[in-house]
Amino acid sequence: MTRFTSSLATAFTTTLLILTMNITSADTVSIDTLIAGMTLEEKAGQMTQLDLMVVTRKGAEPIELDPEKLREAVVTHKIGSFINNGVGHALTIKEWTYVLEEIQGMIRKENPRPIPLLYGIDSIHGATYVRDATLFPHQIALAAARNPELAAISARISAAETRAAGLRWTFAPVLDVGRQPLWARFPETFGEDPLLATRLGVATVQGFQGDDLGSPGSVAACLKHYIGYSHPETGKDRSPALMPDWYLREYFLPPFTAAVRAGAKTVMVNSGEVSGVPVHGSKYLLTDVLRGELGFNGVIVSDWEDVIRLHTWHKLADSPVEAVRMAVEAGLDISMVPLDYSFATLLVQLVRDGKISEKRIDESVRRILTLKQELGLFENPAVEAAAAVGFGKPEYRKAALDSAIEAMTLLKNQNNTLPLSDKTRVLVTGPTADSITALHGCWSFTWQGDDPKWYPEGTRSVVDAIRGRIGDSNTIFHQGVSFDGSDVDIDAAVRAASTSDVIVLCLGEEAYAETPGDIHDLDLPAGQLELARRLQATGKPVILVLIEGRPRIIRPIEPACSAILMAYWPGSGGAEAIARVLFGDENPSGKLPFTYPRHSNHLVTYDRKYTHSLGEISAPGETKVITSDPQFEFGHGLSYTTFEYTHLKVEPAILKKGGKALVSVTLANTGKRAGKECIELYSRDLFASLTPPLKRLRDFRKVELAPGQSTTITFELTPDQLAFVNGNSETVTEPGDFELMIANLKAPLRYEN
Repeated sequence: MTRFTSSLATAFTTTLLILTMNITSADTVSIDTLIAGMTLEEKAGQMTQLDLMVVTRKGAEPIELDPEKLREAVVTHKIGSFINNGVGHALTIKEWTYVLEEIQGMIRKENPRPIPLLYGIDSIHGATYVRDATLFPHQIALAAARNPELAAISARISAAETRAAGLRWTFAPVLDVGRQPLWARFPETFGEDPLLATRLGVATVQGFQGDDLGSPGSVAACLKHYIGYSHPETGKDRSPALMPDWYLREYFLPPFTAAVRAGAKTVMVNSGEVSGVPVHGSKYLLTDVLRGELGFNGVIVSDWEDVIRLHTWHKLADSPVEAVRMAVEAGLDISMVPLDYSFATLLVQLVRDGKISEKRIDESVRRILTLKQELGLFENPAVEAAAAVGFGKPEYRKAALDSAIEAMTLLKNQNNTLPLSDKTRVLVTGPTADSITALHGCWSFTWQGDDPKWYPEGTRSVVDAIRGRIGDSNTIFHQGVSFDGSDVDIDAAVRAASTSDVIVLCLGEEAYAETPGDIHDLDLPAGQLELARRLQATGKPVILVLIEGRPRIIRPIEPACSAILMAYWPGSGGAEAIARVLFGDENPSGKLPFTYPRHSNHLVTYDRKYTHSLGEISAPGETKVITSDPQFEFGHGLSYTTFEYTHLKVEPAILKKGGKALVSVTLANTGKRAGKECIELYSRDLFASLTPPLKRLRDFRKVELAPGQSTTITFELTPDQLAFVNGNSETVTEPGDFELMIANLKAPLRYEN
């Protein structure tokens, strides 16, 4: 076997396709003709997805495929799709070229009907599994940036670097709405608001797919995890969610609806269950809603091993074969098996036993082959020369830095502690201060993202960036504690504080993904809090930098912090972005995409109900008020300049069915430096047939103003934007009075049907 061949030549030629498949033209594969000639085993293979590790030589570095195992997969079982990278870490472009040429070459040479293999990969915030790729801030950070254009750019670059390795299908974006911050996949979401997730989700899909899915810079997007995955009752990954249909439709369906209408090609299914029904077995959610109501006609893929889990975990199916029948009849097209051939074998058995019709199988196969055709796999399934040159461009790093800067969210700045002077002597401490893995989070060159040896050479930590900014003589570093709070050198850090002017305390979380990231509460480890308390006791100003995927409780240490910067998991540009904001090279403009809780067991969202803040009568004539008092509200974020909102106007004041209202406000930069501000329009329904929330985000726009500059922003508001899902699962806009809000300004609006 030849390793790492340099050829990027086409592995499938038009001539071969014409001879073997009766193609109707030189450019278009006849999908119907293909399906008509396929055996049942070939069709079942197309619906099966395996992990690459099934066909690799265990422990081989660099990666090496086992020819016999590969032959069993793609020749004997005619497997149509692979995932992951086989060795648990990112591969070089050269290695990916070898992998794809070996796989596609064997299919071409040994299969009488050489249908190319489709490769899916988790390019979550960059080309995760490609060595030296550019990694962008996670979605939670992009949501803080409030800039759909940045989301589109990050997806476009991620697509280019993914396709440069020959990979054409990414399992992203995550459109789960993050309303349970305990959930380990919270950092992969766009936050707690459906509108924010919708706008940024659509921009991401458009960035991934572009105008032409076959072009060398595009990949197929995968909307995940349809639906309700992000709201588990316990906060644990893959655990049950309990919610009525109206709630599911109000808060979790809108991003998927919009992304489907934007042309997303694939959807991945929620691993858990919603109100007692595993989504992989729900014909209502997969067929009636997704295909029927939303009009989705692309490919539906399971998540990891979730078909058999209808039997082994959920106890819905009484046998493995029944689990396969249930999932396919519910609407599934591809099963991420991922380590054996059981799905394909059982599917063939079901058809031959008359329990699933071959017509139903043909529906899925047609969708899969259509996707392969749109991705250009029939023309050239290997690494394309035009795509390979799209990797590692300098402007990609600049885009990652810009995204990280715009995500930085200044939560507190007492007495203008920030920005710091270049001459400041700084003690940098905390578990995230010298960690490159914490800056990048999950899905960063490995699944968990916590192994620094796979990161590009020269990747910088926060202390590296600060040292590079103000020099070695002004930078002191002591880690203080580890991520779990174990004492590393707390005493040394406290002693060093006496020789510093200010303390930059970097707390938060190590990288984690999925179930390994499960925790029981949001409290920071006791040792991290102890380090903070002891440093605060020195009397030196403490600037808290939070590098974390979800909000960890800082209530005990917040009052004594002079400034707090929320950095999220900011990616390749994260260290430099933090340093630039701390020293004033950049003006922070991020806004929280979630409600930052004050207490671990009091989790509320910004669109909470009136009764979240009311209690029982404690004495005659008195009401005990239990305040919903988060640490920081959704949308909170400070700047180094000041902005003033004036002249909120609504015209007309009475909105009619089919009409629109123009909502305008004047924004002025009243400070001394340029700055960006996100203007957010909220509405409050004063009375409704379901208890209305305190407010809902209806529109937003980000602008940049020079000192002294002002501008008038106008939003168009339609009745549909004031709609909600009622108790009958109907989307309605009810006549009545509303209140519109921008910043601290309010204006009335009446809707008449």
